[in-house]
Amino acid sequence: MKSYLWFAAKRFVQLVAVIWVGVSVVFFVTKLSPVNPVEQVLGRMTAQSSSSPEATAAMRETLTEMYGVETPLFEQYWNFLRNAVTGDFGPSLLAFPTPAMDLVMRALPWTVGLLTTAVLVTWFFGNLAGGLAGYFQNSRLLKVFGVVAMGVQPIPYYIVAFLLLFLFGFVWPILPISGGYAIGLQPGWNLEYITSVIEHAILPVTSLVIVGFGTTFLGMRALVSNIVTEDYVTYAELAGVKRNRIVGFYVMRNAAVPQLTALAMTLGAVFSGTVITEEVFNYPGLGSLLVEAVNAGDSTTVLAVSTVSIVAVAVAIFVIDLLHPFLDPRVRAE
Repeated sequence: MKSYLWFAAKRFVQLVAVIWVGVSVVFFVTKLSPVNPVEQVLGRMTAQSSSSPEATAAMRETLTEMYGVETPLFEQYWNFLRNAVTGDFGPSLLAFPTPAMDLVMRALPWTVGLLTTAVLVTWFFGNLAGGLAGYFQNSRLLKVFGVVAMGVQPIPYYIVAFLLLFLFGFVWPILPISGGYAIGLQPGWNLEYITSVIEHAILPVTSLVIVGFGTTFLGMRALVSNIVTEDYVTYAELAGVKRNRIVGFYVMRNAAVPQLTALAMTLGAVFSGTVITEEVFNYPGLGSLLVEAVNAGDSTTVLAVSTVSIVAVAVAIFVIDLLHPFLDPRVRAE
């Protein structure tokens, strides 16, 4: 127990370090941008209504104090870290004076739902098909799966997304190609709204699953191909154990543990795919919000989205690391 607690403590320190480094890099890159948030807000306000030079000057002074752009950079950095812990990133330029964190919290459930669905579907079916292909190596159908997996693995997310968009939006228009739900629907726990959400999520999820399937399938197939040559598998076959039991309990169960580690390493890549996919399908998640904020020069919202994304992915990997010793007795916590 003590060894596991020490293992968890080391992983927690790594978690904090990863989050700190990632957030710090995003902060300094954002602050080195030539975009001035004060002038951005003033430009939006003066474009909508005329104001006197005195009023504009007073507004500029207030906004300068609010954003702290004239304070030393490292003082801004310290204030940012202190406020980020409480979720206070300041007002968003996209919807001033709405807090940037409010926009993030509205978009976060969509990205979490999209990412979770894509990861679970990809991991389950990719491992299942890859495990069967590694054990039943003479199956023609599974060989076809292998060829398809090798073909789709190197394809970028946005290419697959655009192909699905063209195919099911124009050639065979049977699925919605943009938005999170139908226009005019009131969000709520009713069948019409839930059905619309599912329909709008099919193409974004499918684009992520298709690309992720190739990597998961090939990894599992390679692991199982090595495991089937082990002595305990050969002995089980000679002893007359049913093939279904051998595949499920002896082969794929052991091969699934390394795949769980691979899942942790691919979470970041899948999340970057959701950013691209959300933009292609105009899906109302963090990806769309991030692109909109970058285009508008909204550094506050960029920092909020990036920070939440870094924390979410790092925590997910941390949880998988903590579960690993329980799933694989060969892993030692020392």
